[in-house]
Amino acid sequence: MISTLELCHIVESGFLPAKCKCTIDANDQLMVQIFDRERGHADLLAAGIPVSSLNSSRAIANLVTTLKHDLEKHAVGRRSTAYQERA
Repeated sequence: MISTLELCHIVESGFLPAKCKCTIDANDQLMVQIFDRERGHADLLAAGIPVSSLNSSRAIANLVTTLKHDLEKHAVGRRSTAYQERA
């Protein structure tokens, strides 16, 4: 099992050079915020991602890819998304 600190580091690194902040709540759910570098506000907020679903490098890569796709789709303004595990 990967540590929560390492999990957050991997996800945050997936969005470089953009600023990304990951937090894990008491219910072991991940929240990812991706910030606009120029304006400083969150362009994407994904919450309620079960940490238990991120148990492999492939699952983490799929999450990053999904969030990048959502970020591209909603590039203008602040958006929210609920993560849904994709097969």
